[in-house]
Amino acid sequence: MVSNELAKNPLKTKDDLTRALLDMLRPLENHFSRYGQRYGSGTAQHDDFVSEIEAVLRPLWGISPLLAGNGVYACFDRYLEKIINGANPESDGYWGILPREEQRMVEMAAVAVGMIIARKHYWDALDDAAQDNLYKWLNQINDHEIHRSNWIFFRVLVNLAFKLCGRQQNQARLEIDLAEIDSMYIGGGWYNDGAPSQIDYYIPFAIHFYGLIYAAYADFDEKYPKLFKERAALFAQTFPAFFAEDGAAIPFGRSMTYRFSQSAFFGALAMAGVEALPLGQVKHLALQNLRHWFKQDIFTDNGELSIGYYYPNLVMSEGYNAYGSPYWALKAFILLALPDDHAFWIADEEPPEIAGHVPIPEARGIVQRDTEQAQFFVVGQSVPTWMSHSQPKYEKFVYSSHFGFSVSKSALGLSHGAFDNTLAVCEGDDFYRMRNNIKDFGAYGDYLYSKWTPWSDVEITSYIIPVFPWHVRVHLIDTKRKLTLADGGFAISRQGDFTKATKHDSCAVLRQACISGIADISGGQQPVIIQTEPNTNLMTPLTLIPTLKAAVEPGQHTLISAVLGAVGCDSAKHLEDVPNINIQSNEITINKVRIKL
Repeated sequence: MVSNELAKNPLKTKDDLTRALLDMLRPLENHFSRYGQRYGSGTAQHDDFVSEIEAVLRPLWGISPLLAGNGVYACFDRYLEKIINGANPESDGYWGILPREEQRMVEMAAVAVGMIIARKHYWDALDDAAQDNLYKWLNQINDHEIHRSNWIFFRVLVNLAFKLCGRQQNQARLEIDLAEIDSMYIGGGWYNDGAPSQIDYYIPFAIHFYGLIYAAYADFDEKYPKLFKERAALFAQTFPAFFAEDGAAIPFGRSMTYRFSQSAFFGALAMAGVEALPLGQVKHLALQNLRHWFKQDIFTDNGELSIGYYYPNLVMSEGYNAYGSPYWALKAFILLALPDDHAFWIADEEPPEIAGHVPIPEARGIVQRDTEQAQFFVVGQSVPTWMSHSQPKYEKFVYSSHFGFSVSKSALGLSHGAFDNTLAVCEGDDFYRMRNNIKDFGAYGDYLYSKWTPWSDVEITSYIIPVFPWHVRVHLIDTKRKLTLADGGFAISRQGDFTKATKHDSCAVLRQACISGIADISGGQQPVIIQTEPNTNLMTPLTLIPTLKAAVEPGQHTLISAVLGAVGCDSAKHLEDVPNINIQSNEITINKVRIKL
């Protein structure tokens, strides 16, 4: 459901933001349990008692900035009691010994940040025995190896908290960890998340976010605070392109249930005093995203944040998502740590001017946008297949702030597959595969290229050329098998009023404020409109996908399509504005973009 209080909140002042946070915390206050909080059902890949710990500590991402900025939260003593008992091995609420790298390390970061930015409320409020217990419990993170990813920052933050609270930090670990984070930097302000092929929202809402907290408080370090600030300033030059003017961000990658953590980076910029953009622009980017989110159906009937994106949806969730997981989103409230008289609160909001075409080679993609929508064209990203829906979350051709993307319920059939913005292939058995395990790729200023092999004797080379709000796809098929191929366009809602339009070489779905369409350029492809299984799309539960189907014999084939995803009251006019495509032997020209095939 939509929260009426939050939807009506103008989010203009610090008081407005404080009220929004308190409105979100209030539904949690009657659900304290033995280890933390329990207010949901279902389970995650970790133990249920760890889910209770997660549920009580994740709200601290909002509570700690509130306290640091001289705000008041009447129920904080109950959270502090859970921390005291959780760290006390003599308590029946003890959070236990860590046998290895695991989920409790993630939640340690929330406690550590509280100790860093609101020390008097966390550390100084404890007696000597409670301080000793908390130190020993947190210090377990120094006893285990942590895989190369944003998780390394959890240990950095714990050791920073020890330093600031006068306890012995593991200096050797700290130096090694900071060097490891440094090694993940790839230029232009962008990092990868440990794996070269993973460059997603964990860069802004984890690596940069934690780095800026470290930079703001680690004045003893002469190297990394300066580096983290410089890189954040560079990142701020391209990351705003991911946000449409209404505040909607482009959903891409895993952990989309963290929702408005998407904009936490901008608050961290202000908190760390990084002058990367005019402060009015930083303010607008941070608050406009929150305003957009608070108009969405993201709460349960009891007022808790649900697992999902624009609506409650377990289909798209991760194996590590439990009922408390979505409260990572409260990182966006880091703004409340700013003093009442900070220039941020005085600045007039200023929407940034962002180019319509933003190549981001470090992220292996291109952002194209207008006043209504932003689209991210990406190639060469992937995560391990054990992560839920790894292919649709990373390996589709394009992701949109309006149309989002879809995940599959099954690979059997186009309806269950929900193959929007990808090429799905099968051997006529209706069991489809989409782009995966790319052998070669290139992200160029005007187009993207990839080569993959769904079978050892089938090779597919794809060129994606954005010409917003259209884009052109050129697929070169080299196969020794008979294949059926389905090239899907943008998924669009089938709720309420809409119109289908199908011709011999194209199909489209039109709504009052948006349109999704696809046209066959090469010939021989059949336009169909696929009605997907419910709850496959992140933005809306019931969708249609304009699609081109083709059947090919063994041999070499070229399939070319033009795909439209437009938003706005006059979006239907784009149907008549198909990109100018000129094909000559092994060269194709789309508008002014020339590609040798």
